[in-house]
Amino acid sequence: MSPETNVVVTGIGLVTAAGNDVESTWDAVREGRATAGRDPELRDLPVSLSCRADLADSAPKLSPILRPDPCARMGLTAVTQALERAKLDSADWDPTRVAVVTGCSLGGMHSARVAAERLATDGPTSVSPYFLTGYLINMVSATIALHLGVRGPALNVATACASGATALGTARDLLASGQCDIAVVCGADAAVTRSVVTGFAQLGALSDRGSRPFDTDRDGFVIAEGAGALVLERAEHAAARSAPHLARFIGFAATTDAHHLVAPHPEGQGAERALRDALVDAGISPGEVDHVNAHGTSTPRGDAVEAALLARFFSHAPSVTSAKGALGHTLGAAGAIEAALTVLALRTDMVPPVAGLREPDPAFAIDLVTGAPRQQEITFAVSSSFGFGGHNAVVVLAKA
Repeated sequence: MSPETNVVVTGIGLVTAAGNDVESTWDAVREGRATAGRDPELRDLPVSLSCRADLADSAPKLSPILRPDPCARMGLTAVTQALERAKLDSADWDPTRVAVVTGCSLGGMHSARVAAERLATDGPTSVSPYFLTGYLINMVSATIALHLGVRGPALNVATACASGATALGTARDLLASGQCDIAVVCGADAAVTRSVVTGFAQLGALSDRGSRPFDTDRDGFVIAEGAGALVLERAEHAAARSAPHLARFIGFAATTDAHHLVAPHPEGQGAERALRDALVDAGISPGEVDHVNAHGTSTPRGDAVEAALLARFFSHAPSVTSAKGALGHTLGAAGAIEAALTVLALRTDMVPPVAGLREPDPAFAIDLVTGAPRQQEITFAVSSSFGFGGHNAVVVLAKA
């Protein structure tokens, strides 16, 4: 990447089942502590485990015209944290030079559930006029932009469970093109509803025993809610205002398998191309990568394909972790949450263990971090995200 398009991460924010701030989430991931629990709303379904996020009083005070779904509230909460860490005040910036890019795969599913229940029981007049503004998939980005007064590009990308990572790449491109100086990026999903859980259960994707990424006994993921936010800036803009530099965003690539609607390519061809192209974009070789934050969903096929890819692509065996054993699978939010966690790994030179991993699958020739966090020097790290539809997105980050 040329110097004029250098991009830095100046702020991060997190909302997960572990807590509504960066510290609580990092503590749980670093300790390898699972946050899944039995969900009373799912008690009569085939799968009743979830990782719910509870905002309580953590959400920022909103304008009366905003009636956001929990998905957008989580996104706003994470964005507020990220802006505080970046030392940015929306009153001080040029709103035409700021972009908002969100990654959300399902939209306001809680709003959809309430509207469907009211329509079925009490008829159309009982449905809130705010139903669509809570449900539509673009409303996370629109709500954030309206709350902050942003007048630059505001858009949502939906690439299933790769959405958060795709949003980061899209925002990086907006910065590189000169359309903005600051990009507020957020991945958010709050889809722990009976219909969504039933859909994933019917696909055989969920576990009712717990998430065990890369374990010989893995049998699916635990569905989760959450949001991750990162503030990206062109390096010269961040330097001019003496902004915190948390990490450098040096590479990105996205590909599509064109193989199957829900299954990964059996040889991981699209994922491998995304990984290769992202490293070319970053200007580094595979051997320079110190750490991989893997997609690691805990599904039998997905983990096997990903582990085989990592083993053949990285002959030097960099350390590998997955946050989904601790936080569950936050769907469209996962890529942003895991990129933020990768920033923390770079900042602390610490790789968290894979929660739930007791017996690594002997077929996997990768260096999985187990049991306790590992201290190691990390200069370059990769965060990978893959989604239904064959979407692949890889982010490359470097120590600031």
